[in-house]
Amino acid sequence: MMSGETNLSYLLGSMQPILRQGEYVFCSLSHQEHGYAQLDPIGFFREDEGLTLILEREQADAVSLSYTAVFCMITLSIHSSLEAVGFLAAITGKLAEHDMSVNPISAYYHDHLFVPAGRAQEAMALLQEFAK
Repeated sequence: MMSGETNLSYLLGSMQPILRQGEYVFCSLSHQEHGYAQLDPIGFFREDEGLTLILEREQADAVSLSYTAVFCMITLSIHSSLEAVGFLAAITGKLAEHDMSVNPISAYYHDHLFVPAGRAQEAMALLQEFAK
């Protein structure tokens, strides 16, 4: 199995961001709540305070789960290594220079960025600047 790319300049120049369809939200459930079994989160994480679910907005709305912000997901299509150094720092730094929040998630093959829904196109343009 390939371990992914680690060369920072290659990663930045070749990341090929893809803006995914839909809107996503982060919801928190207590550890005692088990009503999420019927949901299909694209991600979840256990924290001391509870379980965080990353869901399509429509799913959260359908079961009346609360959330505080709405995001779009950008997938960086390059297979980045989980041991790559500085990749997300460069990306989040560039977005921060433009006063844009980002919630990055690293999975085995790709990194995924959750950016404010109203600024997704701007985020895409900023990311594409790395390829120039």
